[in-house]
Amino acid sequence: MKITLAVAMVFAMTLFSFSTLSMAKSSRISDEQIKEKIIQASIAAYSGNCPCPYNSTRNGSQCGKRSAWSRAGGYSPICYKGDVSRKMIDDWRMKNGNK
Repeated sequence: MKITLAVAMVFAMTLFSFSTLSMAKSSRISDEQIKEKIIQASIAAYSGNCPCPYNSTRNGSQCGKRSAWSRAGGYSPICYKGDVSRKMIDDWRMKNGNK
């Protein structure tokens, strides 16, 4: 009887360990999700009206070439997933504790 209880306890602890590991892996944010977060933060940090070409001006027209992203020099917001480097993703993970 004591052996059966001990085996059951070991089995339960093993299951708990695996479920905890699997939950930790599933809670990891994907690179694509991090790219979206970086883009959103960059756009939110821009104080003007046209950070990216796909944004709209106050009158509702698209920013296009008038956007900060399209202009040389000055503030350059991150507007597209292709603008996000591997280093930016790694830095985001380090800063936000999501490895």
